[in-house]
Amino acid sequence: MIGVLIATVIAMLLYVVGLIITVSISSLNASRIMKHGLIIFVIGYVITGVIFYFMMPAITVPNMLIANLIVAVVLLPLLLYVIQPGEKVETKVLSPLIIFFSVGLIGVIVVIILGFTTLDEAHQSITVQEEEEAEPLTKDETPITVAPEFARNKIQKAMSVVPNPQFYDLGKLQVQKVKEEIVYVAPVEFAGFWKYLRGKETAGYFTISATNVNAQPEFHDNAMQYTNSSYFNKYVQRVIYNKYPHYIQSGEAQIEVDDEGKPWYVQTVYRPMHVTNKPNLEDLKVVVIDPTSGDMQMFDTNEAPEFIEGSVSSEMATLENNYFGKYIHGWLNSVFGKRDVKLPNESGSESGVTPIFDENGDMFYFTDMTSPKENIDSALGYTLVDARTGELTYYGGEKNNGIMDSEGAKQIVNKEFPEKKWEGYMPVLYNVDGNPTWVVNVLDPNGLHKQYAYIKANDSDFVVFGDTANETLDAYRMALLQDPGNVGATDETVTEQVTGEVDRVLVTSSEQGQIVQFLLTDDATIYTVNASKSPLAIFLEKGDSIDAEVQILDNGTATVEELVIEELTE
Repeated sequence: MIGVLIATVIAMLLYVVGLIITVSISSLNASRIMKHGLIIFVIGYVITGVIFYFMMPAITVPNMLIANLIVAVVLLPLLLYVIQPGEKVETKVLSPLIIFFSVGLIGVIVVIILGFTTLDEAHQSITVQEEEEAEPLTKDETPITVAPEFARNKIQKAMSVVPNPQFYDLGKLQVQKVKEEIVYVAPVEFAGFWKYLRGKETAGYFTISATNVNAQPEFHDNAMQYTNSSYFNKYVQRVIYNKYPHYIQSGEAQIEVDDEGKPWYVQTVYRPMHVTNKPNLEDLKVVVIDPTSGDMQMFDTNEAPEFIEGSVSSEMATLENNYFGKYIHGWLNSVFGKRDVKLPNESGSESGVTPIFDENGDMFYFTDMTSPKENIDSALGYTLVDARTGELTYYGGEKNNGIMDSEGAKQIVNKEFPEKKWEGYMPVLYNVDGNPTWVVNVLDPNGLHKQYAYIKANDSDFVVFGDTANETLDAYRMALLQDPGNVGATDETVTEQVTGEVDRVLVTSSEQGQIVQFLLTDDATIYTVNASKSPLAIFLEKGDSIDAEVQILDNGTATVEELVIEELTE
């Protein structure tokens, strides 16, 4: 309650000053004015306190200035009416109060204007790295290939395993790495006020794989009292507000699980810049709260306990992307000139961004950027926001020129199945053998997973659909090999020299030409070469000795870039 009490006291200051002015200037009995003024103060304080208890306004200059103005506008006219019911207010009292209100209103307008002018400074507070050559996500990085809509649908069907399931609903899904597995974590939340009064505490949380579409949800029995759906002083955001009322909370608190399986609520907070509500993105904090005891601790986001992947919330990452793209040359430019302005697409799985994990297990928020010009569906680049530090890396430059953006990728999927009303969700751009590729989940209207789509980002006609991620990836790679026009498949990728004796050979034909696959003696790798690249490959036989430059893939296969057959070239 401390945060509410402090905020309410501050919100009454303007009224108190107006009361003192009235007592000092009015020709009426000062004791009578003070008596009525104090009664109105107490009533106003109680009503304002109740409102603040539910609204929880952070104690910042804009919030408190607006609150003061509203309280004074309501209570001071009430005071003037009470001390002189039905009579005209004294001019010598009314005039300074009007001036007083005018100054307060001007102050609000000034703060609002400063909020816009501070956007440039907020943009500059972002820690940014820019890469001249945009590099799509590599296969060592892990996109979340299971759409949250599909994961939520599967967990909803498993709610019957929860004790007294009629008390609960499913909370916000949060992706994180638990014991080396990337999973969605979803708390069980109260279904309403009366269910909270009866249940007192929630039952636990679910986990489900974020990378395996065939995985089943698992329920973890772990009672929690302080949650996003609790009421009064057990509501997580209110508990944080009462201890840290000067901080603004970013989005809804999310649940993360430590290595022992204990859940914690995590909330990103920040102190605003100057007299505005704009964040200083160099100084973000995170509050970690025990949902059983309500104990909490604040950390710098990069110093949070190691099990926390998202100490920077997805909402904050989205705000950071907006500031980075829109206010590169200040607020005025974002409205009028729009020079160098780029806008983040909102195709992500969490508040417009999509979490991914790199080969080190670190989480980033992925977002592609597009032009503010209408009817443009090409990407200007993409950003990765470090989910622990908030550092933003922008990948732009010539390498990604001409590739479609995430909205364009979704539209390709949507147009493929109009009769079934299947739609694309959660597109993620990553690298398949040197090709920028959109990977899109295909879901039906009920949120059930149907297929994966692999779309070549610089060719809207190059699309491969499949039932599983691995099956679709293999089919997409084969389609790349069969396309003689695909000259970019191995640009800037690592190749190896391979020599050996051919043990098995298979030649297949397709609309794009002939594909030769072969095995080498004592080598289980399947080597594939397009005859358009190496015409002599169709004459390959068992026992031939070859010298090849190949790109080793991650599924026991390799693509051949250059092939020398000793028996045919000597």
